[in-house]
Amino acid sequence: MMNMGAIMKIKSAWETFTYNHPKFPLFLNAVKTKGVPVDTIVSISFTYPDGKVVDTNLKVTPSDLELFEVLKNIK
Repeated sequence: MMNMGAIMKIKSAWETFTYNHPKFPLFLNAVKTKGVPVDTIVSISFTYPDGKVVDTNLKVTPSDLELFEVLKNIK
């Protein structure tokens, strides 16, 4: 179990993040509305200031969905 100080720190950091990136929560809400079934492909890409791109993807598994549920229930 997380302590209250850690939870408050995460909450504050999330609020700052969503202020800086207001479209991201809308993106997450759209994904939540549609759902993330097993075999969904998640792609992640980072483009650095020097132009280098690092990317990967993963296929969602049942155990991934368990992790998503745990993360979703952290309040």
